[in-house]
Amino acid sequence: MEFSHIPVLLNETLDGLNIKSNGIYVDGTAGGAGHSCEIAKRLKNGRLIALDQDPDAIKVATERLKDYPATVVQTNFRNMRQALDSLGVQFVDGIMLDIGVSSFQLDNRERGFSFHDSAALDMRMSKEGTSAADIVNSLEVAELTNILRDYGEEKFAYKIALKIAEERKKAAITTTGQLAEIIASAVPSAVRRKGNPCRKTFQALRIAVNDELGALKDGIDAAWSCLSSGGRLAIITFHSLEDRIVKKKFKEYCTGCTCPPDIPICVCGKMPVGKLVNTKSITASREELEKNQRSRSAKLRIIEKL
Repeated sequence: MEFSHIPVLLNETLDGLNIKSNGIYVDGTAGGAGHSCEIAKRLKNGRLIALDQDPDAIKVATERLKDYPATVVQTNFRNMRQALDSLGVQFVDGIMLDIGVSSFQLDNRERGFSFHDSAALDMRMSKEGTSAADIVNSLEVAELTNILRDYGEEKFAYKIALKIAEERKKAAITTTGQLAEIIASAVPSAVRRKGNPCRKTFQALRIAVNDELGALKDGIDAAWSCLSSGGRLAIITFHSLEDRIVKKKFKEYCTGCTCPPDIPICVCGKMPVGKLVNTKSITASREELEKNQRSRSAKLRIIEKL
C-alpha cells in the first residue's frame, strides 16, 4: 500500500515557520514526508532533519527526501534533543509537529488503527511495545474506564470497559472487528443511530498505546530546548486533548512576572521566553476542507522563541 498523506495546513505551516534558505529545520513527524518535502524545497544551503517513530514512514521519507538536503532519523520526537546531539546539531531555526495518526496508518488495515475493517488489534506507531490487544485483554475495568474517559472523552466508558471484561472471559479480543462489535453492543441503540460508536474508544486506546499525550508534553519541551533565538515551533493538533496541552505550554512560555497582584514591584524576575505568532489557532480554509475532510479538526499554533 502506498504511503499517501495529504499535508494538512501546509501553506499556513510553511508561512508560520518563516523558512530561511540557509536555516536548519526539523519535521518531528515526517510521515509521508508531505511537509518535509515542501520545507526541503525551500532550502539551499540549509538542512532538514526529519524524524518519525514509524519504520514504514522512515522508509518512505528516506526515499522521498533523497534528492534534498535532508537527514531522516527513526525516533519519537520526544527524543529530539538526543537525535540532534547525535548529528552534531545544537540549535535549529524551526520545528514542526503534526500530531496524531497519519492517513496511511488509518487506511492500512494491517496496522489495526481503524474500526472500519477487521484486522489485528495493534495500533502501535513504532510497531514495538504494548499493543491495543494487550491493553484490552489485561487491564482491570477501572483502568480501562479511565483510559476511555480521559483519552476518548467517552460518555459510556464504564459500560464499554465492563463489556470488554465480560467478553474477554469467553475469548481473547484480538481483532478490531471483535472490539467494534463489543463497543456497539455496550452503548444504547440511540447512540448507534447517530453514527459509529467506536471512534472515541479507538482514539483512547491509540493514545494509550503510543503514550501520545506524554510524548507531546515531552516533545514540546525537547523542541523548545533545540530552538535558537528567533526560531519558531509550529504544532498541528487534531483534538482538544492535544490542543489544550499545546495552548497551555505556549502560554507558559509567553508569561512573564507571576508575582501576586498586590506586590507593587516584581520580585520573581520571570521574563517571557516566547511570543505567539498567531494569537488564535489557525484552521483549514474552505478550499482545503473540500479537498481533504481530515483537515476539519486540525488546529495550528505557532510560537517564536525570544
